[in-house]
Amino acid sequence: MARKNTAQMADEQIKDQAFSELQALIEESEKLLNSSAALVGEDAEGLREQIALKLKQARDSISNVRERTKPVVDATEIYIGGHPWQTVAISAGFGLVIGLLLGRRS
Repeated sequence: MARKNTAQMADEQIKDQAFSELQALIEESEKLLNSSAALVGEDAEGLREQIALKLKQARDSISNVRERTKPVVDATEIYIGGHPWQTVAISAGFGLVIGLLLGRRS
């Protein structure tokens, strides 16, 4: 199997980081929502501010991931546009391998 180059490893790190940050955001939001049921007045306002801050952090994280992955997506689109038959052949090869592997299971 081919070794992953540094760009692929960096892309995977970015993706993993984004997913872990989003998971943490979801968990914190659930905790805040569960504790907000009995809050009114200033406590509720503070809670809303915390939720707004966490949502802003999630939006920033998502836009950061988009900016980092855009060059990879663009390079892929350029390659596919310049080599359509190679792309079809590679896709067919992957499909064949996956089909063979799944066929062995049954």
